[in-house]
Amino acid sequence: MYPDTSLFIDGVWGPSASGRTIPVLNPATGEPVGKVAHADKADLDRALKAAHKGFQVWKKMSAFERYKIMRKAADIVRARVDDIARIMTIEQGKPVGEAKIETMLAGDLIDWFAEEGRRTYGLTIPARADGVQQLVFKEPVGPVAAFTPWNFPINQAVRKVSCALAAGCSIILKGPEETPASCAELVKAFAEAGVPEGVINLVYGVPSEISEYLIPHPIIRKVTFTGSTAVGKHLASLAGKYMKRITMELGGHAPAIVFEDADLDTAVKILSANKFRNAGQVCVAPTRFLIQEKVYDAFVEKFTDAAKAIKVGDGLDKDTRMGPLAHARRVDAIEAFVNDAVEKGAKLKTGGKRIGNKGYFFEPTVLTDVPLEARIMNEEPFGPVAAFRPFSTFDEVVKEANRLEYGLAAYAYTRSAKTAAAIGAAIESGMVSINHHGLALPEVPFGGVKDSGYGSEGGSNALEAYLNFKFITQTGL
Repeated sequence: MYPDTSLFIDGVWGPSASGRTIPVLNPATGEPVGKVAHADKADLDRALKAAHKGFQVWKKMSAFERYKIMRKAADIVRARVDDIARIMTIEQGKPVGEAKIETMLAGDLIDWFAEEGRRTYGLTIPARADGVQQLVFKEPVGPVAAFTPWNFPINQAVRKVSCALAAGCSIILKGPEETPASCAELVKAFAEAGVPEGVINLVYGVPSEISEYLIPHPIIRKVTFTGSTAVGKHLASLAGKYMKRITMELGGHAPAIVFEDADLDTAVKILSANKFRNAGQVCVAPTRFLIQEKVYDAFVEKFTDAAKAIKVGDGLDKDTRMGPLAHARRVDAIEAFVNDAVEKGAKLKTGGKRIGNKGYFFEPTVLTDVPLEARIMNEEPFGPVAAFRPFSTFDEVVKEANRLEYGLAAYAYTRSAKTAAAIGAAIESGMVSINHHGLALPEVPFGGVKDSGYGSEGGSNALEAYLNFKFITQTGL
């Protein structure tokens, strides 16, 4: 059974003030499976009032008490992994195995930030005069407005909620309307673990209406958003107008560089798995495959074979390795990217078409010799399409890797320690993974540069965006 999803405001699950709802579709069938409550202004006002009240309680609770509640929430999430994963697969489409991994990672993320919350240490600064104390305290910034996407309905939300709670902040989470129930299961775990009323609030509705109401509101002191660069820039400008602290995790267009001395089999195995994970709907997915000329043909053939071997189907089928795209708009968008590339001279090695006429399935697709003017070489495709180009020299590939204004993730494969060090230093990206896929662990930074945003949603420095640094200097007189 798929559960209908209510709003969660001030510790209570319930409908919106108007009773409006939004249908939720199963992307494997294209058919409605449930509905989610649509928040109105009255609901947002209640959520704001609750977040303000909850903040007054939560910030005064000791870091150790907050830690214990968060650890309990992590245990609840893990205990319900099978049920949560099934819900996520029904509403998002990804294979249930991927959904389980995402859910279990949520538990690890909650644990990590719970521990970090106990270590928000201040500073004592040596004074220039006798009898003077100089102290730095870290204090929670205040209620947070968080906006999360549908591609990882738990993973993206849990980073924001865990950061906020570990720092002592309350939060209003605007969850994804396409995938509401799995996000609600995360919030339910925190509520059942003992998070006080008002500390976490969950709403759904028209994203622009909610963001343009919450961000300027004086109760909100921090904004965090994951989504497209275009929307992120708009929200950042709105937050800047009202002097709100912000974290932005925006779009990507990751180069995947394979040098001629690389272990091709390892590179193919890792890059193909991460290209087609979640049907390519991943902000850090490898997108531009830049392969050195000497091994270009061999790598393309191996990668194409890997793409052809992927079983596409309903994510609830245990043999499925790639589920459907999330909604019909993604199918149209991916078809347009492929057609544009072919029209501009790219070769279609495999895939390129929608599968069937039920649901939103699309073939794992490989395009070779893709010209730079093709849209897919300049815009984030967010789908199961790999675009290949050969390169000759180190300087040439660095120039291409850094050509776009995106700077979220990048990948490189080489057996040379010298080349690995050089490419890691040369690429303009918030994250660079060499010879393996080592991103998104709880303890490491997660974020981009340039048009891919700023701030981190992983590692110890993630909490700093949710904290004010207060300097107090005093003397005994």
